[in-house]
Amino acid sequence: YADAEDGYNFGGYRRRYYRQSLQLLWDAVETWAAERPLLTFVLQLGDCIDGLNARSGEAEGALAQVLAALGQLQVPVHHAWGNHEFYNFSRTRLVHTGLNSRPAGAMAGPPAEDCQAYHFSPTARFRIVVLDAYDLSIVGREPDSPRFWESLQLLREKNPNDDLNSPAGLEEPRFVEFNGGFSQAQLDWFNEVLKFSDENQEKVVVMGHLPIHPDASNSVCLAWNYEDALSVIHSHQCVVCFLAGHLHDGGYCLDSHGVHHLTLEGVIETPPESNAFGTIYVYEDKMVLKGRGRISDRVMHF
Repeated sequence: YADAEDGYNFGGYRRRYYRQSLQLLWDAVETWAAERPLLTFVLQLGDCIDGLNARSGEAEGALAQVLAALGQLQVPVHHAWGNHEFYNFSRTRLVHTGLNSRPAGAMAGPPAEDCQAYHFSPTARFRIVVLDAYDLSIVGREPDSPRFWESLQLLREKNPNDDLNSPAGLEEPRFVEFNGGFSQAQLDWFNEVLKFSDENQEKVVVMGHLPIHPDASNSVCLAWNYEDALSVIHSHQCVVCFLAGHLHDGGYCLDSHGVHHLTLEGVIETPPESNAFGTIYVYEDKMVLKGRGRISDRVMHF
């Protein structure tokens, strides 16, 4: 489930169904609750609230409505943090909201407690890794923090535009303010997790808000240093799929190393008579996605 928020307009009119998005979430929750066999967990791929809520002082209320809907499920919900979460809340605040699904424990994620990166194993020989695609970012970071200045310097090197949200004229149009990237500390941690999974013959699904493969995204909506994340994944045998949001039109590719990259369509551009969510059934040699509405059915072989 991904992208129930408003978005940056790259040109042209895109109809967005703000008021219907919450009802579509409730429809998804009702469908998931009726699934048989029962769900094991839900992955929420980021941007679950409108970025404009902060301007009207409605951020807390909007988040409460989303969490109330998801709270009806009797299974864990794991959240990626997207740019619109950071338009409404600082990292310091997000850690203390229901969007912080990172478990307690030293082995859960990187040393920084405000990094929404962690992993868990829902069943034997299968692991989910949640990545924080805004670890490098100027949104959500305090302006006096070292990570903010590191991110701003990188962004300014790549984007000379007055409007840092504009990709106009850029050789690498992903270097815009509404994107972000992965710190080296997070990538080193990620590498160690995948090394463990290799050694234990696990299959791994990775999720994050930003796509990391150009063939599963447009050129604008990629993570800043997507190549670094791909390099870590391709140096191991265990990863079978990367799930992302952010790009409302969705995308898919099977890369040269046999990894499926699936970018889910956004709820925000889904008309009220449709929807944009799915259920994945995991087998020994494949994952089968049963999509609803805009999201297509798909079989992803390992």
